[in-house]
Amino acid sequence: MELAKDKIDLIEKIIKNDKKFINNEDLYDDFFNETCKRSFVIVKTVTSDVTLEAYLKKIATTSILNVLKNEGRLRRSRGAYVPSQEVPLETEKPNNEINTDYSKITVNYEPVDIQNTPENLAIKKEILQKIVDVVYELDANSPDKQYLQMYNLRYHNGMTQKEIAQELNLSQSEVSKRLFKLMENVKQAFN
Repeated sequence: MELAKDKIDLIEKIIKNDKKFINNEDLYDDFFNETCKRSFVIVKTVTSDVTLEAYLKKIATTSILNVLKNEGRLRRSRGAYVPSQEVPLETEKPNNEINTDYSKITVNYEPVDIQNTPENLAIKKEILQKIVDVVYELDANSPDKQYLQMYNLRYHNGMTQKEIAQELNLSQSEVSKRLFKLMENVKQAFN
């Protein structure tokens, strides 16, 4: 896997400007490798420098979080990541029971704002169209499996697998299997 020098420099700049890079400089190589691995297809596909930089920022942030989690420097807490050294995870009770105190956890993060440029809108439209095509094709090939209806219930109506199972009079495990197959087909369409 080879990337052009300008792309490598861009990835390096993005990683070093990420706020989680501070105090974790010793993991730079891991951050860089993970980001390159995750962004290889995007770098080869996206032609707009602005769009590429926006996507690379998201990919770098995800890669940094992933490496920090794997190194034990971050942990997940109620929808956000918190440095593990800031808040003690466990406190011991007298009879060696473990008690986790989440009351002192504060989460501060800034959402990534990708502007709706024409390039971004075109990419989003293309991605959504591909997903729609896969769902419709799968549903047409197996109409008895109700893939289209399941997709709508799950991803448009936000229903849980249990709620979908009740709605379609199926077992929850069957709903889970079908949703898994649906998502596998969507993933394969992007590979």
